[in-house]
Amino acid sequence: MASSVAITTVAPTLSDLLAQRRPLVMGILNVTPDSFSDGGQFFNPEQAIARARRMVVDGADMIDIGAESTRPYGDAVAISVEEELRRLEPVLPAVRRMGVPVSIDSMKADVAGWALDNGASIANDVWGLQRDPDMATLVARRNVPVIMMHNRERADPALDIMADIRAFFARSLAIAERAGIRRDSVVLDPGIGFGKTPEQSMTAIARLAELKEFELPLLVGASRKRFIDRISPAPPDQRIGGSITAHTIAVRNGAAIIRAHDVAETVQALRVLTAIEARA
Repeated sequence: MASSVAITTVAPTLSDLLAQRRPLVMGILNVTPDSFSDGGQFFNPEQAIARARRMVVDGADMIDIGAESTRPYGDAVAISVEEELRRLEPVLPAVRRMGVPVSIDSMKADVAGWALDNGASIANDVWGLQRDPDMATLVARRNVPVIMMHNRERADPALDIMADIRAFFARSLAIAERAGIRRDSVVLDPGIGFGKTPEQSMTAIARLAELKEFELPLLVGASRKRFIDRISPAPPDQRIGGSITAHTIAVRNGAAIIRAHDVAETVQALRVLTAIEARA
């Protein structure tokens, strides 16, 4: 029941959660009309808040709120800072009181700053500090964890995608270091579906362990992504099986955090995975 969610101002930190050394689940909350998998379903603030409560009940360790679609397959409509804030204002403070960390999924430093002022405790930048020049300074000044995602303007099928991801992360980490961001506050996300062909997305999951060289926590968000449809055709909301399979493989290859739409099913799958592996 939604009413069973504790209303509190106290939430564990990301460091607290990572210290548990179990796969963490980040629930996706898109307060947008045009996200690729659930655009419009939670655009209404009341529906968005109810969705967040449901994800917390279902076991989400944290909630990632985004108010601007970054559709990985193009056609995303850019919006102003003012519009992004208008979408966040009625939702984020309410989610913050649910007792789990909230991350702000925005590539704009002004939006991330407002969100951090209003209850978010993690910055999630889909351009890995390489788009808005003020983002790294903001993260350093607020001393908050930051998720740095690999991204490209467009996919290049001829690209060695793992080499590109490693080079991108090296640039992002250099930016972070110059800004004064603590290395132990960084999480890396290979950006499944973003600037990648379906085959490259699969490669990034299959070879995720190569990114352990950075000695940082890894986040994978393969939820409902297009590569699943390439393997087994289905609309986004019918890709749960493929999403869980990809996420299970990602955890076995080193992912510490899974970003998912279907929280209950993902939590169950990862609990089963952890329990079985503990018997080995």
